[in-house]
Formats: sequence, C-alpha cells, structure tokens
Amino acid sequence: MDLFKGKQGGFNIISNKNQVHGGYGAGMIDLSNVSSVIVSEEEAVIDIGALHAKSAVEKGIKFSMNKEDVPNGKRYWLVWVATDMGEKGAYYAGVTACEMLVDREARRGWKILADHVNKMDYAMKRRFILDGMSEKEKQNLRELLETHKPELWENSPDELKEKLA
Repeated sequence: MDLFKGKQGGFNIISNKNQVHGGYGAGMIDLSNVSSVIVSEEEAVIDIGALHAKSAVEKGIKFSMNKEDVPNGKRYWLVWVATDMGEKGAYYAGVTACEMLVDREARRGWKILADHVNKMDYAMKRRFILDGMSEKEKQNLRELLETHKPELWENSPDELKEKLA
C-alpha cells in the first residue's frame, strides 16, 4: 500500500499575510515558510497535511502517549522544514525531526504531540535537530531536500549538510 501516492506537494503554504498591527490576527504564527516531510526507512515525502496532524501516515490512527501501546509500530519521522531568504537566495533555515510509531493494521500509533509542536517551533527558530534518525532515514531526507529544489540545498548552512552527511 503506497500511502504517499499522489501526495507530492511543494514547500509553499498559501499565506494570508496580515498587515494589521494589533487586533485580529495579532500574535498568530506565520507558517508560510514551514513545510512537513514524512520520513521512513523507505522514503521521504513532502506531506503538508502533517501541519494539522492529517498526514497520510496519521489519518485514521488513534494515537497514544504510551509507546508500549504500539508494539508492532513502524517508525516514521515528521520533519519540520523552515525556509528563509538569505544573501544568496532561499535556503533551508531550520530542520527538526519528531519520531512516531504507526501500526496501520491495528490503527494505533504513538507520538508526543508536545514534542511535535516544540520541534516545529525549533525549526522556525532556525535550529537543526535530527537526533535519533538512522543513516538511511537521514539519507532519504537529504535526497529529498537536494532534489526538491537544488538551489535551496546549495544555499543551506554547512551545519545541516553535516548532520545529513
């Protein structure tokens, strides 16, 4: 079963830029430069649905905060990718990974929602946190980032390239 068939999206989210200072919309988080990637041992796929916990992997799954509830779960990583503009052009400015387990057959999963929210925040604050990912998972993520928009990869900091080497 190919969960990602037809799910390749872009790194842009439709933004409703609010120019109001104060009042409605003040203090809102702008996610127009944040995208989500689902990574496994097999592949890395852009899945914008993950911004609302509705990625192809998460749909139809009842999540628990107890890892023991998902003994047969397959490991996935939700990777938050923040982009920004620099002197040389656009680049990957923050990349953070959050682990989750999913047992599609049992329709059960494990994730820590607070970790997912915090890691999104860290990506937006230009951090690179990829702890726990296997070499193959990192390779899949690197290949996606390199091929999706090569110019973003070329302009990205060496810290990211080293973490994904």
